[in-house]
Amino acid sequence: MTETTGAVRKTLWSRARAIAEAAPPERNRYVDFLRALSILAVVVGHWLVAAPYMKDGAVEGGHLLGILPWTQWLTWGFQVMPIFFLVGGFSNGMSWAATLRKGGSYAGWYSGRLQRLINPVLPLFLIWTLVAMFGTMMGIERGIVAMAAQLALIPVWFLSVYLMVAALVPWTWRAWKRWGFGSFWAFVAGAVAIDVASLRFDVPYVNFLNFAFVWLAIHQLGFAWSEGRLAPGKALSWGVGGLAVLALLVGFGPYPVAMIGVPGSDLSNSMPPTLALLALGVAQSGFALALEPAGRRVLGNLARWTAVVLVNGMIMTIYLWHLTAFVLVMVAAWLFGGVGLDVAPGAPAWWLARPIWFALYIAALVPLILLFARYERADGKTDMETPHWRLVVGLILISIGLAATAAISIASPAGVTGVRLWLVVLPFIGAAVAQFGPVHRLARRG
Repeated sequence: MTETTGAVRKTLWSRARAIAEAAPPERNRYVDFLRALSILAVVVGHWLVAAPYMKDGAVEGGHLLGILPWTQWLTWGFQVMPIFFLVGGFSNGMSWAATLRKGGSYAGWYSGRLQRLINPVLPLFLIWTLVAMFGTMMGIERGIVAMAAQLALIPVWFLSVYLMVAALVPWTWRAWKRWGFGSFWAFVAGAVAIDVASLRFDVPYVNFLNFAFVWLAIHQLGFAWSEGRLAPGKALSWGVGGLAVLALLVGFGPYPVAMIGVPGSDLSNSMPPTLALLALGVAQSGFALALEPAGRRVLGNLARWTAVVLVNGMIMTIYLWHLTAFVLVMVAAWLFGGVGLDVAPGAPAWWLARPIWFALYIAALVPLILLFARYERADGKTDMETPHWRLVVGLILISIGLAATAAISIASPAGVTGVRLWLVVLPFIGAAVAQFGPVHRLARRG
């Protein structure tokens, strides 16, 4: 087994090294580094925040931020989804600009992106549907099944938002080319208006519009980065300014310290996002871009660059399956009589045990990566053009399915199967509508 594991590790590293060596010299390696760093920070944050423990013979779903309020400050560093949207803006801007130069179409461009992002999600949905279904039929308490399924599938909410933001790239890119930073400030103004309407005048549900305004604003900064409009010196001032605004909003405004939701809190800065999370995103983007020259020098080393390439090659798999690995370890601990779960979260012994638990999470995650990373490497059908109506309908069905999954879980409190089948099938139907069926080949030029 050790020899097999070593051989697999060597193969993965050799493949990543070959890709790293073949990368063109003009490629901005720092973009890939930030993408990998942001996802790994999310993984570590989730593994740290989730703090289940045994109480009266049952597993309680503890949350570190609620147990130790001082840890809420750590979310200013671990809530790095803004960095992913910054990187997305850079990559989408570069890719869309290249598509326009080559005379490509929106359908060809977006269908490829949609396929690369949704393909890794479908196996996750299928596996957890079977787990929830058979768990219910085997008599496991529905509440436990629902808690496990919802925890494992929390990461999919991000994809529903990102797919929508990517779908709007032709229009947001046009706005950037026409108004520059004015397009960013327009989205900021929208986020301000939404928070005022929601927090000052209690307008119901309007706050969900900030899923668009906040993330599109950060995405616009990615466009600015791709065109060299955020040089390190200027970026540093953006970072300082964003941090100052965040401190004012938290210190004198209605916004909580934590940049993610905390059980029992009346307001979440992330679900949906608020002006405070936007300020954090500006601060993180500014500081990250201020460090770009140093980062690119560090990545000039082939071994470090290979490590970045290796992580990026399986990044969606890591993100989507890391909480499944967490659940597997927790289930194993429970089956062994709650071993390791009798320590109160936040106690000194609990902190000392974190490296051991993290090693177990990683050990559970590696086989999942080896099994499911292949779906991430599937190539998008960039030589095919899907009719626009199919892309729109498919995107809507996928996004509703992913968002509802994160909100209410695929597990059902009633019914024979124990699964909300209507919810499970939405991403599959959406993917089929958007990717399969009648297509038209792009007209060959020349």
